Amino acid sequence: MFIGEIAAILTAFCWVGSSVSFEYAGKKVGSLVLNLMRLVVSLVIITIINFFITSGFRNLNVTPEAFQALLFSGLVGFVLGDMFLFQAFVEIGARVSMLIMALAPPITAVMSYFILGEKLGFIQIAGMMLTFIGIAIVVMGKDKGSHKIVVRHPIKGITFAFLGAVGQALGLILSKVGVAELNPFVATEIRIFAGILGFILIITVTKKWSGFFGTFKNRNVMTGITIGSIFGPVVGVSLSLMAVKYTSTAIASTLMAIVPILIIPVSIIFFKEKVKVNEVMGALIGVLGVAVIFMG
Repeated sequence: MFIGEIAAILTAFCWVGSSVSFEYAGKKVGSLVLNLMRLVVSLVIITIINFFITSGFRNLNVTPEAFQALLFSGLVGFVLGDMFLFQAFVEIGARVSMLIMALAPPITAVMSYFILGEKLGFIQIAGMMLTFIGIAIVVMGKDKGSHKIVVRHPIKGITFAFLGAVGQALGLILSKVGVAELNPFVATEIRIFAGILGFILIITVTKKWSGFFGTFKNRNVMTGITIGSIFGPVVGVSLSLMAVKYTSTAIASTLMAIVPILIIPVSIIFFKEKVKVNEVMGALIGVLGVAVIFMG
């Protein structure tokens, strides 16, 4: 029935919706406040969902091992990964950030090689090179004055997006261990709970609570966060866990990596971005590289 494959494709569409919404909100309130706010909103929504699908939380079936793995997955994926990714949204925008996030599958492959002992052959390495080339085409180009090759986007934003990809890759590997026979929505709630704990600690240390509570007064920002939370941590993450549950991590990662292509028309329509031909080609090559990695 291709349940996992369909879930992975739907996940990609969810990532597009959430990334665009969070780019808008993040530029208004900052990435730290945005991250905690959207997780709180997501927790409320998914708790209501789980109340009905688990018969009032009576059928959770969470083992201590799964709970521990999902807690770590939430801390790594939501806190470390998304903290960097959302700051990248602010620095370089969702479109370029999500293209760099196409590095998550190659990074997943490398981590799986060392952590899970999975094989990494010539075809996979070639796919990684294609992904790197695709990203390089987008983020680099000739300077108009000197014709030297320069980076066309802020290095800080590119670095944040890369670190976000590392966090997502490790979080996905931990999710694969934790989801097992568990309902994906229940698994997602555990991950969200871990993320909330992490961001509470960070915001307390950085003294950002005034900004957090002030966000409730901004209707437009709250609308963006709510929409992004539904598409992202609730539906998107749950679908991604469903994808890795019903198909291989490789296939799921490949299908979820088409976001850089899907987001191009959205960026043109909603953010009025001028997308160059080389940027479209770079996105296509990057996604092709991901496909080669896991389909070769």
